Amino acid sequence: MEIQQQLALEFNLREVYASNIINLIDEGNTIPFIARYRKEMHGACDDQVLRDFADRLNYLRNLNKEKEKVEKVIREQEKWTDEIAKALEDALTLTEVEDIYRPYKPKRKTRATMAIAKGLEPLADIILAQDLTAPVEELAKDYISEEKGVKTVEEAIAGAKDIIAERISDDANLRKTLREIIEKKAQIKSSWVEEEDEKKTYENYKDFTGEVKNIPSHRVLALNRGEKEKCLKVDVDVNLKFTITEIEKAYKKDCEYTNQIMDDTIADCYDRLLFPSLERECRNMLTDKANEQAIKMFEVNLKPLLLQAPLKNNVIMGYDPGYYNGCKIAVIDAKGDVLDTAVVHPTPPQNKVEEAKKKLTEMIVKNKVDIIAIGNGTASKESEILVADLIKACPRKVSYAMVNEAGASVYSASKLAAKEFPDYDVNLRSAVSIARRLQDPLAELIKIDVKSIGVGQYQHDMPQNRLTEVLTNTVEDCVNSVGVDLNTASVSLLSYVSGISGSLAENIVDYRSQVKHISNREELLQVKKMGPKAYEQCAGFLRITDGNNILDNTAVHPESYDAVNKLLKLFNLTDAQIKAGELTMLPSLINQKGEVNVADAIGVEIGRAHV
Repeated sequence: MEIQQQLALEFNLREVYASNIINLIDEGNTIPFIARYRKEMHGACDDQVLRDFADRLNYLRNLNKEKEKVEKVIREQEKWTDEIAKALEDALTLTEVEDIYRPYKPKRKTRATMAIAKGLEPLADIILAQDLTAPVEELAKDYISEEKGVKTVEEAIAGAKDIIAERISDDANLRKTLREIIEKKAQIKSSWVEEEDEKKTYENYKDFTGEVKNIPSHRVLALNRGEKEKCLKVDVDVNLKFTITEIEKAYKKDCEYTNQIMDDTIADCYDRLLFPSLERECRNMLTDKANEQAIKMFEVNLKPLLLQAPLKNNVIMGYDPGYYNGCKIAVIDAKGDVLDTAVVHPTPPQNKVEEAKKKLTEMIVKNKVDIIAIGNGTASKESEILVADLIKACPRKVSYAMVNEAGASVYSASKLAAKEFPDYDVNLRSAVSIARRLQDPLAELIKIDVKSIGVGQYQHDMPQNRLTEVLTNTVEDCVNSVGVDLNTASVSLLSYVSGISGSLAENIVDYRSQVKHISNREELLQVKKMGPKAYEQCAGFLRITDGNNILDNTAVHPESYDAVNKLLKLFNLTDAQIKAGELTMLPSLINQKGEVNVADAIGVEIGRAHV
């Protein structure tokens, strides 16, 4: 089955849509751009579906590359058969391909390879056939060779058993069957290494048992961490009647001269080769699923945090609570620029409460503060009580809000913060960040490493590249769904816009500082390294207020300006109405008049005017 056919089936899409999405991705289009401005080519899939599609496309392509690699190796060994070809074609996962490849994979020195080097493979073939009419010991005498290092009958039989054990272990179909049995019937158990867990952090897992098929992801991560810290011993346990029986069914025949040898070989194969490998696979599978679920939860938690409504047109006091070093204060204006800073000490050990109230009141009156943003970290409760008491007697009407300060200290010590506020110390930068988080959460939070925003547990145990990729994609989707003011956005914010790299974002800010105000989207083409492709990707997500073209302050892409202008003329919509947000009326107006009639009237193909 072709990749586009498989993806169309998995994502319940028309095959032409699946093919279009693949082509759009291969052409270098970003997911936000595809989701917003190529809806007619993919059936209006949202950005999350498109990202899942892109991930799956990448997996399937890697799967095909691995299949080609395996085929090449097996053909070079002149062992390629129709059976192998069929097995590879039917393989749906990288694990299944690895199972097929296992018997032909160049091996390090093993007991089986050493036995083969001693000439014991023919004896292994005879035993495995299990149709002997005489004891194996009689046949084994023919394989004793001082020259090859086989000194006794027992050594010959032991070597043959090692060869058979490795063959059984390399059986792709058997491994698949046993893997399914373990996933359905096995249990995961843990025991407490008490002397290593003095704080009893993992006491709940000192005698834990859970089914592999049902164990929650958070327990898997807890078990992994306990094992990593050497506080827990974790094992996968499965009843031998399910696994050994399956091996015997595949490999054992009733022959009085080989029954005991095969029993011993199967037991050795399972204990030494098969189960340890399958146990690792099972643990890895559980960990991968748990990681993906945890990362998905980070993603779910991050999106609403970033998309909190900004608090515009207010003077905000950022209040970073603390004990020994005092509480850091920073006041910002409606544009986010710092107006005033201070440090007060109302908390232990100084306890200068009245002095702090007096200083804060002076700053509130002087700077006309509208709201106080209090960080929710250390000493936040004491600070909230102080502020609530302060505003009762304050001559200016002011309110307060608690703000999540996760990652504020990381930002305040970063190179970006040092560049933004070279004259402020680290603690005051944190207070500025807290104030700005209330003023414009998205614009401020994107300055922080996504892993430091604090939207889930175990983030440091996650595969860091995958975590960063998913959370960065989430930030990118949020930024592009909201849009960015081209004349005020920071380098950090611009770098998350579709098609804009970090260096290009810096070039845009440099150009903006030269011209003072960018008047239209097309002017972006004058920015250094802004090529036609990058412009196509980013233009629709950048907004220009008070520009030359009213459509530059909307989500309409420049490629659709002609069509939209015809629509505006058709429905007699003015610039004032567009500025008032009435552009959103167009879809309903088009439906009333009929899509086909409107398309004919303005001379465009249906679906090409991205409104």
